[in-house]
Amino acid sequence: MQLLEDNRLFPVDSYGRGLAQELFASVRNLPIISPHGHTNPAWFAKDEAFESPAELFVTADHYVFRMLYSHGIALEDLGISPINGSEVEVNPREIWRRFAVNYHLFRGTPSRLWIDHSLQEVFGVDQVLTAKTSDTIYDQIATCLTLPEYCPRALFDRFNIEVLSTTEGALDTLEHHKAILASDWNGRVITTYRPDEVIDPDYPKFLNNLERFGEITGCDVLSWKGYLEAHRIRRQVFCNHGATSTDHGHPTARTANLSALEVEALFDIVVKGKHTPEQAEFFRAQMLTEMARMSQDDGMVMQIHPGSFRNHSSYVFARYGPDKGFDIPSRTDYVNNLRPLLEVAGHDPNFTLIIFTLDETAYGRELAPLAGVYPALKLGPAWWFFDSVYGMQRFRELTTETAGFYNTVGFNDDTRAFCSIPARHDVARRVDCTFLTSLVISGRLREYEAFDLAQDLTINLARKAYRL
Repeated sequence: MQLLEDNRLFPVDSYGRGLAQELFASVRNLPIISPHGHTNPAWFAKDEAFESPAELFVTADHYVFRMLYSHGIALEDLGISPINGSEVEVNPREIWRRFAVNYHLFRGTPSRLWIDHSLQEVFGVDQVLTAKTSDTIYDQIATCLTLPEYCPRALFDRFNIEVLSTTEGALDTLEHHKAILASDWNGRVITTYRPDEVIDPDYPKFLNNLERFGEITGCDVLSWKGYLEAHRIRRQVFCNHGATSTDHGHPTARTANLSALEVEALFDIVVKGKHTPEQAEFFRAQMLTEMARMSQDDGMVMQIHPGSFRNHSSYVFARYGPDKGFDIPSRTDYVNNLRPLLEVAGHDPNFTLIIFTLDETAYGRELAPLAGVYPALKLGPAWWFFDSVYGMQRFRELTTETAGFYNTVGFNDDTRAFCSIPARHDVARRVDCTFLTSLVISGRLREYEAFDLAQDLTINLARKAYRL
């Protein structure tokens, strides 16, 4: 039995389906470019077997455990421990059984597509996951995980990944990336500079982080000039470990361009811990512009991921910490908020700013018009909650007419779940081929152009935008 329909996500009419099949066949086996994500570099440095099916599919995947939690299943019962150190009895098989019993909850979701793809294509599963098949499928996956061909590096090669970017904080030792570079393995795993922990005054232990930042760089980070120099030093270290981009997960897209006197006065307030919420936001805004200036100097591509109300549940945050499924999309202003940064660097064709959004209403009204005129600005793909079939379709429908295809950057999977990477790229390629088919059928695109675009959307735009 096949878990997946061969023609999934393609048009239902015979001509449209045939063209979409041909387009997809032309890109199906192209290598995967994964320029932004959150997989663990230790997997590839140590190349140790994954622990269990539960760890691989449930405990590490917030898409999965947030859905299960929404139906009353405790996070402890999914292997997630409270941060107070209290013990949680982790029985991987029991976690998997809970997952299997509730797998119907994922019907119609992108997670269902990704998981079915991983089960079938990676582990050879040919049964639907249910309470009855739970143990059989668990044993099949567990057996696979004992084999050398299911270790991280072997899977990386099997998935045909050309390059994969992880994301590390400014204080990270990059020890795992050092180990990868020193190994005899030729897989390309690179890092991304994510300095939120030393830029955001509201970040937990921000002042302690600054102290560590100074120790690592040897800079006086309590002075404005020393603080900026510390960033330059760390950026260069990240570049030396393969990084081609930075990433910034600020609450909003607000940017600022203060005078030297104004920013030094603001910085003095922040490093003394005496800032108001508005001053914290103003400092984050200024730092996005400072990061843009540094990108103009060192050539690193800049990504902004705004618009997430992080840790919406204070109870879950206090008990389990961050990244537990309670980050919720919120409205975001780009036209006014990005203007100070774009005034500084938006006309520089050698600088690239990639914008992501969790506010789909901004696509046609703000982001596509901005990307359609500023040389520096490019649109990141449908992200997070909208990394889905309809989300990708809406992205193309709302941005193409104003920004075109070539002011976008292809697809990135932005995942922590390693085995979902080929599944996510498969979905993106199918959706794009279906969208291109609709343009050909309606006379807005020539057929040969659709084949060119299919290649560009799959690999060429990402390679170019991320300087890979």
